[in-house]
Order: sequence, then structure tokens, then C-alpha cells
Amino acid sequence: MLEEVERWLSRRSWSVADRPQDRLADAKRAGGASVSVVLPALDEEGTVGEIVAEIRRELMEKVPLVDELVVVDSGSTDRTAEVAAAAGAKVVRRDEILPRVPAVPGKGEVLWRSLLVTSGDIVAFVDADLREFSADFVSGIVGPLLTDPDVAFVKAMYDRPLGTAAGQGGRVTELMARPLLNMHWPQLAGFVQPLGGEYAARRSLLERLPFPVGYGVELGLLVDALHTVGLDALAQVDVGVRKHRHQDGQALGRMAAAIYRTAQLRLARGHLVRPELTQFERGEHGFVPRTYAVDTEERPPMSGIAEYAHRRVA
Repeated sequence: MLEEVERWLSRRSWSVADRPQDRLADAKRAGGASVSVVLPALDEEGTVGEIVAEIRRELMEKVPLVDELVVVDSGSTDRTAEVAAAAGAKVVRRDEILPRVPAVPGKGEVLWRSLLVTSGDIVAFVDADLREFSADFVSGIVGPLLTDPDVAFVKAMYDRPLGTAAGQGGRVTELMARPLLNMHWPQLAGFVQPLGGEYAARRSLLERLPFPVGYGVELGLLVDALHTVGLDALAQVDVGVRKHRHQDGQALGRMAAAIYRTAQLRLARGHLVRPELTQFERGEHGFVPRTYAVDTEERPPMSGIAEYAHRRVA
């Protein structure tokens, strides 16, 4: 590990307990920064309500840390939108945001569009499939942004159990993302959960970054944030244990392919053929190939979108 990264780990890695909520509330009042929390959601009726209720109760009513709580529904076929609204979130449908630009499937697409329907100086992203959710996930990642003006981007770090096996989650992180980062962006080798879906950043940074539309969004934002503001402006906070729905091996393969392609685009910009990934499933007469397009499209920095510029002026 680089000496620079070792120093960074001692300076920019914290525990959620290092910043009690009452201290964060004081810092928020003193600094005047507003906080938006965004949950991208697709068919998450079983978990989104509890997450929204926890954030409202602990961070909006008990301690005034969060000013805006938005669920962006990316086309759910279940009761995700109704459950989220009943729990107290503002619900916006993906396709209603920036309708002149046709939406494409993908988490990154939803996160990018969320900048147009939120107003906080600090924007926190939280996945909507978390179980046994704690408000520490939010207070942990926004804490450094409220208390340290030099910090611009904060990732959550946590244990990720796989079933009853402790620490065995995050398979794409260990098999794809961590090797890529260590080899090509060794300054980012200190991040415990580089692909984690819980992170917060200053709007002034997010609006300057391109957003990969699919699974590559977390790696893309992390790498681009490093090049935009430097390692010392990045941080991570230990928030405990993250429990969520795990995907099967083939879904993880598609995720890994998109993440690899996101990294490749950043290593060699230029004309690239849209790649595909072929996987195999056993059928009645043997193995059947299934071919999937790998997400490579990216949305431009939001600061260049006319509707966003108009909204900010207004």
C-alpha cells in the first residue's frame, strides 16, 4: 500500500461513533448546509418503508439532520411507490424527471436524474433493499461533510455477511473492483467498500461528474472524484453491518462486466465497441447461451444540463 494511502487511512477513516448526532446537528445549524437523502428503488416494497420511516423518525423528527427525503422509483411493478409515500418520503418516478432525455434502465441513471429533483447542498444515496436498517448509515456518511469543509465525498464501510457467513458478501468487490483499483488507481486501495451503495457528496462535486448509467456508477464516481478533488477530499466511515438481498452468480457476472467496462473507459477514452457478455444456463437439452449488453452509456455532468442550470438560478 502506498504511504500516501496509509496516511489517508489514519486521517480520513472514521467510525459513526466519532460524530454523535447532537454534534452533527450543531454543525449543521452553524454551517447552514442542507441535506438531501435519495433512495433509488425498483420493486423494494418489502424494505423501502422501514428505511424511510427510520430516517424520518431519527434524522428529521428527533434530530434535524435531513431536510429532504426522496425515493426515485425506476419503474417498480409492486407497491414500492405507495409504501415509500406512506412512510413519509417524497416519491418521484424516474421517467418524469428530464422527460426530453429518454431514460435507460440502470441505477446510475436514477442517481443522475435525482440531482434534478433534490436541492440539498449535501446529497446522500442509500440503497432501498437494506434490512435491519439503521439511521447511522445516513448520519455516518453526511457527518464528515457537515463538520469538515475539506471533505467532499464520503463512502460508508461495513461488514457484509453472506447468509450466516460473516464478511463473505461483496463478491464483485473482492473479485473485480478491488484488484482493478489496486492496479490502476492505487490511491483508492484504502476504501473498504468501494462499490457500496451508501455514500454522500457535496452537490458542487456531484454536478461536475459524469454518471455511468448502470452498475458501474459507484466505481465511476469514486475514480472521477479522486481525479476531480484529490484523495484528501475523500473519506469513509464505519457504520457497522449491512444486510441486504444478494444476487445470484450470473447477475454478479453482469455487474462485474459493467464495472470492468467502466474502468476501461477511464483508462482509455476513445472509440470503443459496445461490449456484450455471454453467460450459460442449463436448459432441457444442455447449456444455453444468454447474451447481455454491458452498460457503457454515461450521463454527462449535470452542470451542463440546461434544465438543471435554470433550476439552480431559479
